[in-house]
Amino acid sequence: MELDLETIQTIKEKAVEFLFDFGPNILGALIVFFIGKYIISLLLKAVDKIFVKYEIDASLATFLKSFSKAILYVLLFITIATQIGIELTSFIAILGAAGLAVGLALQGSLANFAGGVLILIFKPFKVGDTLEAQGTLGSVESIDILYTKIRNFDNKLVTIPNGALANNLTTNHSEKPTRRVDISVGVAYGTDLKKTRQVILSTLKRDERIHADPEPVVKFTNFGDSSLDLTVRCWTDTGDLWPVYWDNMEALKEAFEANDIEIPFPQRDVNHFYPEGKKE
Repeated sequence: MELDLETIQTIKEKAVEFLFDFGPNILGALIVFFIGKYIISLLLKAVDKIFVKYEIDASLATFLKSFSKAILYVLLFITIATQIGIELTSFIAILGAAGLAVGLALQGSLANFAGGVLILIFKPFKVGDTLEAQGTLGSVESIDILYTKIRNFDNKLVTIPNGALANNLTTNHSEKPTRRVDISVGVAYGTDLKKTRQVILSTLKRDERIHADPEPVVKFTNFGDSSLDLTVRCWTDTGDLWPVYWDNMEALKEAFEANDIEIPFPQRDVNHFYPEGKKE
C-alpha cells in the first residue's frame, strides 16, 4: 500500500515534533549515561586503592566492589530516567509497584545475595582457599554479590551460586595449617613387616617437610589378594601436602628396591583338570 503525500507530510511533522520535544532529553540522557559510566569506573578504581591501602580482606573487597557497582548503576539508571522526563515520584511509585513482582522473579538471586552475606560474616572460606563444593575442587578466585568463582587445578573457571555454597556441604582444604598425608603401599606375602616398617619410617625421616609431632605411623591394614597392605600416615604443612605425597611415593619405591622388599603384582593360580580317563 503506497502512502499519499499528505500522510508522508504528517509523519514528517510528527517526527520533527518528537525530535524537538524529546530530542534534547534523549541526547542529555546519553551524555549522562557515558559521563556516569566514566565516573563509576573512576569510583571503583578509587575503592580498589582504598581496599589495598587498608589491607581489606580480599573476600570482603570483591563482595563490596560488586555491591557498590550494582548500587551505582541503579542510581545512574534513576538519573537517566529523570533526565528523559519521567518524574522521580512517579518513577519511585512504578518501581515500588513492580518491586513485588521483581522480588518473586528474583527469589534465587536474593537467596544468592543472602548467601554471599552469610559467607562474609561466618567466613567458611575466603579468596585464595582451596575449596571442595558442588562437585568442584579448586582455588577460590572471587566472592561476588551473587556468585563465587572457583578456578580448578586444570584452569577451568567454575561459577557457583552463593546460596548453594551457604546451604550445602563445603570442604575447606586450606583452613588448617597442617594436613595429614595418607600413603597406601603393598608388599609381597612373606615380607618381614618389621623390616618394612623401619625402612618406611627411615625414608620419611629424611624428608624435613614431614613433622616429627605427631610422628609418622605405619600400620598393617589388610590381607590383599596379592599383597600385604600397609597404610602410612604423616603430617606436613598444608601447602606441602601433595609435594610430600609425590616425592615420598617415589622415595619409598627406591627404598624398597634397595632393601629387597618386593612390591607385588596381581597373581592367579590356574589349575587344569583333564576329563576322566584322559592321560596327562
